[in-house]
Amino acid sequence: MSSLHRLCASSRLATRSFCSSAPSRSRIGSSPIEIPPNVTLDRTPTGLNITGPKGTAVVPLHPFVELSNPTPSTLAVAIQSHAERMQRAMWGTTRTHIANAIVGITDGFELPIYLVGVGYRAALEQDPRGTQDGGSGQRFSMKLGYSHTVYIPIPPHIDASVASPTKLILKCTDKHQIGLFAARIREHRKPEPYKGKGIFVGDETVRIKAAKKK
Repeated sequence: MSSLHRLCASSRLATRSFCSSAPSRSRIGSSPIEIPPNVTLDRTPTGLNITGPKGTAVVPLHPFVELSNPTPSTLAVAIQSHAERMQRAMWGTTRTHIANAIVGITDGFELPIYLVGVGYRAALEQDPRGTQDGGSGQRFSMKLGYSHTVYIPIPPHIDASVASPTKLILKCTDKHQIGLFAARIREHRKPEPYKGKGIFVGDETVRIKAAKKK
């Protein structure tokens, strides 16, 4: 074979597609969503309005997302093109956002936070600043081993309570917002791996390491 023929053959080989299978489908995205009888859905040009016993949630939707009702009590999420990587990536994500919004406006989300450490404790008190800066008028007063007290204002969309001096309870209809606020609290004393002290969110654990020896 001449060098020209070898070059042409290698060129055809480089451009040949070795994957003949169809684009994979999303297991999460293709799963139907159960719609409780006390929930109503309203599709708008930019999103989906979900109304339930605890209020209303809005889920933004991309133009390529398609919604349908296989049955009166279920919602199916689909995309226009399975060959587009962006659409496949957002398929399962969009389905999860809608499902979480439905759970939030029906049952809500609850997240416990634990304070682990000698002298660690928290109390719920009125915020002297009131509702300034968009606050709820309440704040956490926390002793976390520092020489000062840590004050954390509670946002208005979070329902907070203190079950015990070392256990906080957060409730919210938005899973994303409750996670952000819990992460904000955790930042003040992250769990450390040597004595196991810190602020633990939910069922979070930390693997204890052996103490460093000099």
